[in-house]
Amino acid sequence: MLQHYILQRHQQLAESKMDFYTPMGIHVYFKDPIENKEVNAERVIAKVEGTIPEHLLDEVEMVIFGHFEEFEERKLNAFYDGGTLYVTPNQNSDDDLFDDIIHEISHSLEFPHGALIYHDGKLEQEFLNKRRHLHKILWELGYKLPENVCLNPEYDEEFDMFLLEKVGYDKLSAITQGVFVNPYAATSLREYFATGFTDYFLDSNHSHLKQVSPQLYKKLLLLQDPEKLDSNR
Repeated sequence: MLQHYILQRHQQLAESKMDFYTPMGIHVYFKDPIENKEVNAERVIAKVEGTIPEHLLDEVEMVIFGHFEEFEERKLNAFYDGGTLYVTPNQNSDDDLFDDIIHEISHSLEFPHGALIYHDGKLEQEFLNKRRHLHKILWELGYKLPENVCLNPEYDEEFDMFLLEKVGYDKLSAITQGVFVNPYAATSLREYFATGFTDYFLDSNHSHLKQVSPQLYKKLLLLQDPEKLDSNR
């Protein structure tokens, strides 16, 4: 009976683009319906609220499902801007949607908690050491990329496209194994943080993250404690 209600509720949301509010007060709005009828946004967002500590959701006011130009222009599935998560309705599964939302929640934390995450330089140093190692591997494989390109911690679209189109994520996944938690973590310092944050909540064991990115892991532990966050504001 409950399963029938959930399926009926999801169908109503998909067909009528009905919005709803979560128990934590996040407004979820369907500009466009989710295309895969097996994906249940209400169920996934309930899982998000049950997984992420409440104080780490303070910045998120709204989730909007819809088609936006940024998805095509920047090859994204979701992005965060000004208190809102924008999410593509083209989702393969509940797990994919959960991953996308968790990843973008991480970006919502960078402004209010940037001092704790970045200002001591430890996370950046860890990231750049990995980029140096990546540069060495790429050079040995014949990708003669200037080292200074790899030592820029900020997002660089040309470098991003180089990794995506020239190297390819299948090869990148193989050569970054044990260096980054996943290939996308090599994109920029901000994405290094975001992929680690996502991995932290997808893998409750944390052993892989702790081994591969120890400084990042320490930052994520600090984020779990609201008292430490308040003292670092």
